[in-house]
Amino acid sequence: MDELERIRERKMQELLSRHNQAGKNMLNSPVHVTDSDFESLIQKYPLMVIDCWATWCGPCRMLAPLIDELARDYAGSVVFGKLDIDENPRTAMNFGIMSVPTLLIFKNGKLVDQIVGVVPRDYVESKLRKHM
Repeated sequence: MDELERIRERKMQELLSRHNQAGKNMLNSPVHVTDSDFESLIQKYPLMVIDCWATWCGPCRMLAPLIDELARDYAGSVVFGKLDIDENPRTAMNFGIMSVPTLLIFKNGKLVDQIVGVVPRDYVESKLRKHM
């Protein structure tokens, strides 16, 4: 009977581990954010960074690989999203986005910080650490 209980416990741990890993993998890349789902997304995730960008913006394209990298590295801790300001002008207007790229950092649904322009990874991480 003890052996059966150990096997059952081991299997349960394996299932939980797989489930937790699958959940992390689902958010290891930036999510697409729109005007219609913006509010629900910032409320859903305790710490979220929204990259406000535009297709015509060269600096935005320079920052994109860093955002992808950070999304992978911080999966499970920080959720990253991308909001195209041309397709979603309401959200851009609500936050007074005048320059792109702009990173908006939300904690528990509230704007707590923002970064304007292309900045090094260390700078973004130092801002994130303040809110983790």
